[in-house]
Amino acid sequence: MNQPNRLENEPAKPTQERVIKELKREISLLQATSINMIDMVGIGPFVTIPLVMGKLGPHFLYAWILGALISFIDAFIWSELGSAFPKAGGSYNFLKEEYGPKWGKLFSFLFVWQTIIQAPLVVASGAIGFAQYASYLFPLDELGRKAVSGTLVIVLVIILYREIKTIGRISVMLWISVVLVLIWLILAGFTYSSPAAGWLEGSLAFPDLSPLFFVALGSASVKTIYSYLGYYNVCHLGGEIRKPEVNIPRSIFISVAGITGLYLMLNLSIVRVIPWQDAQHSSFIASDVIGRTFGHEAGMVATALVLLIAFSSLFAVLLGYSRIPYAAALDGQFFAVFGKLHPTKNFPHISLLALGGLAFVFSLLFRLSDVITAVLAMRIVVQFIGQSAGVIILRRRTGGSHLKFRMPLYPFLVLLAIAVWCYIFISTGKTFMISGGIMLLCGLLVFILKQRIETTRGGRQYTEE
Repeated sequence: MNQPNRLENEPAKPTQERVIKELKREISLLQATSINMIDMVGIGPFVTIPLVMGKLGPHFLYAWILGALISFIDAFIWSELGSAFPKAGGSYNFLKEEYGPKWGKLFSFLFVWQTIIQAPLVVASGAIGFAQYASYLFPLDELGRKAVSGTLVIVLVIILYREIKTIGRISVMLWISVVLVLIWLILAGFTYSSPAAGWLEGSLAFPDLSPLFFVALGSASVKTIYSYLGYYNVCHLGGEIRKPEVNIPRSIFISVAGITGLYLMLNLSIVRVIPWQDAQHSSFIASDVIGRTFGHEAGMVATALVLLIAFSSLFAVLLGYSRIPYAAALDGQFFAVFGKLHPTKNFPHISLLALGGLAFVFSLLFRLSDVITAVLAMRIVVQFIGQSAGVIILRRRTGGSHLKFRMPLYPFLVLLAIAVWCYIFISTGKTFMISGGIMLLCGLLVFILKQRIETTRGGRQYTEE
């Protein structure tokens, strides 16, 4: 009697399309925009504004303008891909679709590979910055700051351990808090009774367009772009967005426009109170502005509110990134356990716990300035340059039949995005370029090994049958 074919009788492996239906589309446009914007702000501007001023002096505003332009250009790419492929995982799915069955597996694997490291680094950077700002409220030594940053990551995981509908409501409340705090800081600076002499003329001065300026601009823009990143977070939650074909592009552009306006006004309000020569040395720039304007007690309140913003951002970051290993696991490109949803709360709990655990470890090991640059250097080649180039490949292969949103000025915007990202990658510096390259090389070797193991197992399985 013939034995039944074991492979045929096994339950079908869940595909992304099957399981993604279990993720409910509960996130509205307002909630999606809230998640994006609180992801973008975080602790970023409050620790990078002094760093940018230190690199560019009176021309610091140009780095924030360049960061905004890059974000706007890149937003077209994310909008086109996000509306066409609204699934959990964002770039994982985009790269897989762009590069086809053969190369798509490699690019999507490399993205997940880097995400497993850089996503916890992003969370760790925010947690480290949070601990730095917390030392304004009470003295903290090195051990104390590490205890604060590690505890923060644990609290974030606990709060995110719930269904997406509840998280959507929480995100709106946090977003309102973020916007109100930024508006308060801006108004405080512009209503200050004794403005710094020449603050506006200095901030808007035209720079000497020498090679040294562009080197400094690139180095400073690495910090400003770090503060803009997150405008695409909605794409990682694509499987949970209502009407994704319209809400994903809208939320991305609203987020970039809103945060750009707030960042530029925040910078100007700061130098109206504290000249850039002094501001570049501040470790608590927001607290110092409010303290000088309203007194030390108000500075303490401002610090507490900055910490709330940082917490809100990390909430959105960890939420979005936890969907990436989940999406890869469903496709068999990552460990299967990451593809499990919580049995009652309906979210990828294993992925959340794993990224949160690594973020906890990283928050205890690294310094803030190094983490900021490492995060960007690690992501640019595959996620930003690779994803941008993939748009051209995908359009040539499909003729654009998959598109729900079409960017204008194609392919000029894509080519411009690639050129600018190359400029920023070079600006991260030789050390971080090399480390990013090593990270990708390790990922490539792991992918080759993984493919060989799967091929060997498949051959053995076929022989047994």
